Amino acid sequence: MSLEYAPRGLVGMLTPQANTTVEPELNLLWPAGVAMINARLLSDKDTMTARLADYFANYGTSLRQFANAPVGVVAAACTGASYLAGREREASVAAELSERGGCPFITAAMAVVDALGALSASRIGLVSPYPDDLNDASVAYWRSHGLDVTEVASVFNAESAFHPIYSLAGSSAMRALRALEDKPLDAIVMLGTGMPTLAPIAAAVGWSGPPVMSCNLCLAWRAVVALDRQEPRAATLQPWLRGEGWVDRLNARRTD
Repeated sequence: MSLEYAPRGLVGMLTPQANTTVEPELNLLWPAGVAMINARLLSDKDTMTARLADYFANYGTSLRQFANAPVGVVAAACTGASYLAGREREASVAAELSERGGCPFITAAMAVVDALGALSASRIGLVSPYPDDLNDASVAYWRSHGLDVTEVASVFNAESAFHPIYSLAGSSAMRALRALEDKPLDAIVMLGTGMPTLAPIAAAVGWSGPPVMSCNLCLAWRAVVALDRQEPRAATLQPWLRGEGWVDRLNARRTD
């Protein structure tokens, strides 16, 4: 089936209920012929950790929002939920939902792992917007995949009246990123699908530091790889890390 705005494929995106970053960043990242429809992950829990666990537990129910739309891949834009679920449970649920839906189900955390694997990167630094408890869960998750987390630059915003992650400015993320530029790392991961990361990544293209990626960038890349029925490889990832296509779209948006 060919869709007017998605002849290459349609992505079903699951986004946390108050996240203000996923949709604008992903719509800048998609290459020609790819589009997405979005479903919101909902929870009435009163803490961030409880909401994240709720989102994960209800991924299957949330997929009903797509009804019979011809999605070619489902992407869950919520890294925190993966940290709390853990590697094994995440893999089990993703396999179950892939089989049930008849298309790949990919989480943002899984996409980051695939990107690091494609680059053969094992020694990593993190730019983290999380509070301490979620930051600890994040580090444990990456280490469970055999990754050596050696540096963590924090940009947690405890003073926000809205949300400590979604209210962050790209400039804050950029300052934390610069703190890792000269560290002996294979790659830097800017965490959280809610932290604005495209401007900092664009500014780091061609810098002296290691490759820089974010959860949203990795998720977009991995979803397109799945739509194209390819395996994750460095050759397909490198153009994304160099900003091919999406940096021009980002710059055009800034001047509109």
